[in-house]
Amino acid sequence: MGKSPNIAVIGGGSWATAIVKMLTQNEDYVGWWVRSEEVALHIRKHHHNPNYLSDADLLTDRIYVDHDLLSVASQAEILILAIPSAFLAEAIEPLRALLSTKFVISAVKGIEPESHKIIGEYLHDNMGLDYSQFGALVGPCHAEEIALERLSYLTVASENQKLAETVAQKLRGPFVKVSCSNDIYGTEYAAVLKNIYAIASGLANGLGYGDNFQAVLVSCSLREMARVIRALHPIKRQIIQTQYSGDLFVTMYSPFSRNRQLGSLIGKGYSLSAAKSEMKMIAEGYYAAKLIREVKRQREVKMPIASAVYKVLYEAASPKKTMRALAEKLK
Repeated sequence: MGKSPNIAVIGGGSWATAIVKMLTQNEDYVGWWVRSEEVALHIRKHHHNPNYLSDADLLTDRIYVDHDLLSVASQAEILILAIPSAFLAEAIEPLRALLSTKFVISAVKGIEPESHKIIGEYLHDNMGLDYSQFGALVGPCHAEEIALERLSYLTVASENQKLAETVAQKLRGPFVKVSCSNDIYGTEYAAVLKNIYAIASGLANGLGYGDNFQAVLVSCSLREMARVIRALHPIKRQIIQTQYSGDLFVTMYSPFSRNRQLGSLIGKGYSLSAAKSEMKMIAEGYYAAKLIREVKRQREVKMPIASAVYKVLYEAASPKKTMRALAEKLK
């Protein structure tokens, strides 16, 4: 390989594929780690990911794709993590000695399920990464619309605004608008919470609730999100900004939302295990509900919507009875 990528994406799913597509608009060369050698070979030969967003054409002459994690990660200055949270710790463990020399952007949109930490906290506490080296990439944005080149909006959040702007410049394009924020805690927690509320929206959809109820549910979810984030990190922020409310809205309403799909299947009568099997993809809200349960216990924050989702997912509560009880509390 004659040239080295300045930035690399770690992960082979839909979101990772979409991020690679965005980066190749601006970057001469982008590193990309995928787990399977077979997938890497297919991408090189056929110019698309065979498993995710397979209709999205990729500029493979600008991509160094490989299944060798250290080979991809060692060459790049900036790593974008786009791995489902359930597999994050295992996937990046081989990079432990390397991460302290890198800038790391999380596109995970979830929590590390064993530690119940948001990704920035996990990388800081468990991998020794300084917060000045870390950022988060959040929406509102679905990978499927990036593949279709529909106008989309992203936010890069970091305490290091130079890092945020550098990454934003690499992602911007004709159909991608990117802004920057220094509220790393607020944006990460919002990205976690919105997945829980999307499951609630899916439950309501599966149970046959209509748009009138969904409108109230979304409004109450936004208020609940604001309460929780304020309790966890009490700084002044405008919760109506797109990295908070916009990401919430698209995740609760969009048919592309995995979390909404999970809730909808359960609302229609699927068991949790059957719904997860049917989807064949990770719904981050499943893990996030555990973290928020801990937050409620420790901070005594009122969160009826997140609590209702937790009861359905972890206490085998009846979706119908739980949503009916929740409906009485919303206003």
